[in-house]
Amino acid sequence: MSNRHLSRSVVLQTLFEWDFESKKEDEILPIFERTISEFAPGTNDRSFMENLLRLVLGKKKDLDILIEKAAPDWPIDKISVVDRNILRIGLAELLFADRAEVPPKVAINEAIELAKTFGGEASGRFINGVLGAVYKEMGEPGKFDTSKPKKKYGDIPLGELPIVRLVGAVVYARHGEDTYLALVHDVFGHWTLTKGKLEEKESEEDGLCRGAEEELGVPINIIERLGENSYQTYHPEKGKIIKQVTYFLAEAPFKELSLEKKEERGGLDDVRWFKLADILDLNFYDDILPIITKAITKLAESK
Repeated sequence: MSNRHLSRSVVLQTLFEWDFESKKEDEILPIFERTISEFAPGTNDRSFMENLLRLVLGKKKDLDILIEKAAPDWPIDKISVVDRNILRIGLAELLFADRAEVPPKVAINEAIELAKTFGGEASGRFINGVLGAVYKEMGEPGKFDTSKPKKKYGDIPLGELPIVRLVGAVVYARHGEDTYLALVHDVFGHWTLTKGKLEEKESEEDGLCRGAEEELGVPINIIERLGENSYQTYHPEKGKIIKQVTYFLAEAPFKELSLEKKEERGGLDDVRWFKLADILDLNFYDDILPIITKAITKLAESK
């Protein structure tokens, strides 16, 4: 077993005992010390273990929100203690570690190996599904950094993949002589558009008005349809799926924004108004840039 893999195992076993016994955060260090002395005496990788443990504990709340977002059918307390702590370690390294030290694919593969060693029969596939879904949402950084063949899990023709329908909007407001856009920020470091799933038998317009007000904290008035985009991702239970998003242009009053029902807004950590001139330097996902550009063009024409 490599030193790094052993180090991650020590962190996992520490977190497992701490979580299983529902201990307080300040009680974890004695567990950590005992685990090192038992499984890694004389280790020269202590700093790595300490940093990883500290990272997981410091980001635990955000990590758990992301786990539930990526595995919506599995509330965090319903996931086995082993699997949820493997996910915390994997996500912490995937999202917050130095990529020069821990490339994204290494973070995912190491978590899968932990699952094979310490988890149940289905743990490896479950861990792969959840981390893979988050990796897709990140835009797959480092995807082409290696020439190793990509592991495939049950290839399905594109036309046969299940489709999850979502609806979103470019929300704007006029204030004085300026036009503002309402944007939400995710934990992957991107500013993006408000969007959400449609409930059963809900129209796109009704779903958008409901979801946008929950996410932004202000009511909206839909102006017109802007278009669609779609992307393939991985659901830990359904496997490969296609998310299909219909976007609208919508107007809102220029009021203070707030992430209402924030505990349900997994993966989002901020919401703000931006003047049109100030959005050029923001970090956007490539697939929504054409939607934003189209909206800005229409707003300019309507002045």
